[in-house]
Amino acid sequence: MEKVRLCLLALLVCVLTGCQDDDSFSTQTSHILSFTTDTLKMDTVFSAVPTTTKTFWVHNESGDGIRCTNVRLERGNQSGFRVNVDGVYLGAESGYQTSDVEIRKGDSIRVFVELTSALTGRDGPQLVEDNLVFLLESGVTQKVNLNAYSWDALKLRDVHIKKDTTLTGDKPIIVYGKLTVEPEATLTLAPGTTLYFHDQAGIDVYGRLLSLGEAGNEVVLRGDRLDWMFDYLPYDLMSGLWSGVEFYESSYDNVMQFTDLHSSFNGIVCDSSNVERQKLTLKNMTIHNCQGTGLLSINSKVTAENCQFTNTLYECVFIEGGDVVMNHCTLAQFYPFDSARKPALLYSSTNDTPLLRMDCINSIVTGYMEDVVTGMTENDTVAFNYRFISSILRTPAVEDTLRIIDVIFEDVEDTASVQGEKHFKLVDIDTQHYDFHLDSLSTAINKGNKNYPVSNDRDGKERDELPDIGCFERETP
Repeated sequence: MEKVRLCLLALLVCVLTGCQDDDSFSTQTSHILSFTTDTLKMDTVFSAVPTTTKTFWVHNESGDGIRCTNVRLERGNQSGFRVNVDGVYLGAESGYQTSDVEIRKGDSIRVFVELTSALTGRDGPQLVEDNLVFLLESGVTQKVNLNAYSWDALKLRDVHIKKDTTLTGDKPIIVYGKLTVEPEATLTLAPGTTLYFHDQAGIDVYGRLLSLGEAGNEVVLRGDRLDWMFDYLPYDLMSGLWSGVEFYESSYDNVMQFTDLHSSFNGIVCDSSNVERQKLTLKNMTIHNCQGTGLLSINSKVTAENCQFTNTLYECVFIEGGDVVMNHCTLAQFYPFDSARKPALLYSSTNDTPLLRMDCINSIVTGYMEDVVTGMTENDTVAFNYRFISSILRTPAVEDTLRIIDVIFEDVEDTASVQGEKHFKLVDIDTQHYDFHLDSLSTAINKGNKNYPVSNDRDGKERDELPDIGCFERETP
C-alpha cells in the first residue's frame, strides 16, 4: 500500500512539475513572437463597404511561455480596422485593446481582421493603415501592419432610371439590386465607366441602354469583389458574381460597343420581341466567364461585330429563333469550372420562335469538345434559316453548299486542335488566364471574306487586305 502511495506521490510531483514548466513565462528580451505575416494587406477596398475577414497566426517558438501585457490597435478607432485577438474583440468598450494574452511555448493564437474604411473625399484609391501592437512582458514591442487602399465609390441601390441619364467614369459605381431602365428612358454609359455589381445585382432594360466605350477607354461591367479567393485567383476571375443584363420585350435600339462584361451569371439576355426592329447591336464587345449563357437571344433581331463570347457553363451564344448576324466573332468554349460545359453555339427554331436568319460570318467557333456547334428545329415546316460563311467550326464536316460556304472544319484527330487551343495566344485553365488574340499558328490568319467587311477588329485595330477570321487581327511584331 505504501509503495502505491509513493508511486502516486511521484506521479503527482511529475505532473505538477510538468505544469509548472509549461506555465512558466519568460521576460527575456530574446524571447519574442513570430507572425505568419508582418504586413496584412487588404488590397483595394471600397470606402464605407465592409470587407471580408482576413486572418494571420501568432506563434510562440521561443522555447518558453510569452505573456503580452497589452495588445492594441495603435490608432484606436481612427482607421476603421476591426480586430479579434484569440477570441477577444478589440472594440470601443475595451479601448481597442486587450491585456494579459498568454501564448504558451509551442502554441499559437489567431487574429481576425476586417475593415470598413471611411470616405476619403479624394479621387482614386487612398492608403489606409494601422498597426496591431503587441507589448510583451519583457518590454519588447512587436507590430503587424494592417493596410489597404480605400476607394470612394458611388453606390446605386435598386435605382429606377425614369429619364435620360448618363453615368460617367469619374469614380467607380457599385450596383446593389437592380439598375432598372424604365420604358421611354435611355441610360448611357460613357467611355471609361465601370459598374461593380454586388451579388445578384444586374441591369434590367425596359427602355434603352447605350454602352458607349471607346478603344482604349472601355466600359466595364463586372462583380464588386476586389479581393482574392486564393493567392493565385482573384474573385474577378470567377463566374456568377452578378446576374447580368436583360433586355425586355419593350426594349429596342440598344447599343453596346467597346464594352467588357465578365464574371456574371448570364451575360446578356434578349427577350422575345418584334424581329422587324433592331433589338441590340453589339460592336467590339467581350462577354467572358459566365456561369450561365453568354448571349441568349430569344426571337430578337441582334447584330454582333468583332465580339468575343468565351468560357460559359451554358452556351457561349444561344440563338432561339429571330434574326441574328455575327460577323468577325470569336466563340470559344473553355469554361474551366465544370466539365459539363455546353456547346459554344446553339441555334434553334420552334413554332413560336422560328429562325428567320442566323448568319455566322468570318467567325471562329471552337472549344474543348469535339463538337461545339448545335442546330435544332422543332419540325420541318418551321423556318430554320442559317448560314456559315468563311468561318472555322469545331464540328463534324457536312456538305451543304447553300448554308455551309467556304468553311474550315477543325480536324479533331489533330492533337493540337483536340483542345481547340491552337488558335489563341493563351488558354491556361489552371490559373484561369486567357488571351484570345490569334496565335501565329492559327488557321484563321488571312482567311476572312472581304465581301463582308468590318474595317477594324475588337481592339479598334485596322484590318488589312487579307482579314483574319475571328474578332482579333493577328498581332504583328
